[in-house]
Amino acid sequence: MSTPDAKPFLYVVVCAAGIAADVGELITAAHQDGWDVGVFATPVALAGGFLDVAAVQERTGRPVRSAWRTPGDPRPFPPPDAVVAAPATFNTVNKWAAGLADTLAVATLCEAYGLGVPVAVLPCVSGALAAHPAYQDSLIRLRGMGVRFGEPYSGEPAADGGRPDFGWARALDLLG
Repeated sequence: MSTPDAKPFLYVVVCAAGIAADVGELITAAHQDGWDVGVFATPVALAGGFLDVAAVQERTGRPVRSAWRTPGDPRPFPPPDAVVAAPATFNTVNKWAAGLADTLAVATLCEAYGLGVPVAVLPCVSGALAAHPAYQDSLIRLRGMGVRFGEPYSGEPAADGGRPDFGWARALDLLG
């Protein structure tokens, strides 16, 4: 989708999970791999303070998007060459699989299928929520659409009491 002389463009969709504060790790890894990056945040991620919007904008050189643009406004991002959803929450995964594009972030994920671009997901879902039949059905549907999933991350403390590694760069590996 990018022009031959431009860097490939990566859309990153960020959901409301505590680990979202570290999305800069994914942005840095993407830049090191030659990607240009634009970030979409769910409304709760944006309003709830789950990410440092100013820091993300500084790293990407672009606005963080959460609301639709008005008719006639230019598109602030070029079309994507790939999409990463990280962290992807229970709510977002289920809405996406059901085609409920009620936010710009989920609509972006829904649209990626029609664009035919690779999509990678790093889920952040507790074990109790991951056991829900609707979530399991959503994973089956999304995998059937070609979506590539990393190992789930529960957000629970590691055995040593620290926070387990989310593995942001794994999303880029999943795109390959």
